[in-house]
Amino acid sequence: MNDSILKKIYDKDKLVRLSELVLGIIIVAIGFNVFLFPSNIVTGGISGLSIIFNRYYGLNPSLFILGTNLFLLLLSILLIGYDATKRSILGSILFPIMVEVTSKFSLLLDVESKDKLLIAIFGGVVCGLGYGLVYKAEYTTGGTDIIIEIVKKFTKRGTTYSMLIVDGIIVIIGGFAFGITRFMYSCIVLFIISYLTNKTLVGVSNSKAFYIVTSKKKEVSDFVINELGHSITVMDAKGSFAKKKNPVLFTVIPTKEYYKFKEGLEYIDKDAFFTVVDAYEVLGGE
Repeated sequence: MNDSILKKIYDKDKLVRLSELVLGIIIVAIGFNVFLFPSNIVTGGISGLSIIFNRYYGLNPSLFILGTNLFLLLLSILLIGYDATKRSILGSILFPIMVEVTSKFSLLLDVESKDKLLIAIFGGVVCGLGYGLVYKAEYTTGGTDIIIEIVKKFTKRGTTYSMLIVDGIIVIIGGFAFGITRFMYSCIVLFIISYLTNKTLVGVSNSKAFYIVTSKKKEVSDFVINELGHSITVMDAKGSFAKKKNPVLFTVIPTKEYYKFKEGLEYIDKDAFFTVVDAYEVLGGE
């Protein structure tokens, strides 16, 4: 059943997903050629390794990325299977092609190279947006994404841990190759790429979800429904320590009304316990 659902998800809007993949890869390739490669900023990944190998051996980055990606694809199929690899095949081939196609963009977009911090920031923003589109389309650019999946399988660790190991090693090698200053710029770019990738995937949070435990259920409910104009859900819950049943109120409030709701809740019940989390998408309901 799960396989059929996933297949329906992947097959839906296939042309849109492919367009997002191509656009995302083009953006990442431009960010690499215009900002990262000319400034020797190693941000992890096979593209980061290509900067190091270009420095010491003069290897063409696009050829290095293509050759390494093809090797990793074969290794991935052998170690974790075709099904776990197929979403990386197209990106693994297309990314080095786009790196080569956009290799002259650094000449067309003559970026002033004196301000490395500005270059690092813009490089992170551009690449982060591109990677976000690629992952949103349910594809990868291959390279260390494949290595991360292999590490996950054999170490039984999560994605974040595996990514930290793989990209961390590459960034540290880049630090030895280009110095501590470039290493610090690489860390800045990595943070920006991670942040922008997540924002591109899930969007900007426009709402806050509240979970509230209060002795004044009716007053809080009336405040949310009658004064703020939002719905509220009451759930039965029991504390694991005191074994006492308490209702939990759940509501989603627009971010711009966060403090209005928070101050109203504190006015109604100063002893109320609540947690608030970002709600990136709100669908359904009345």
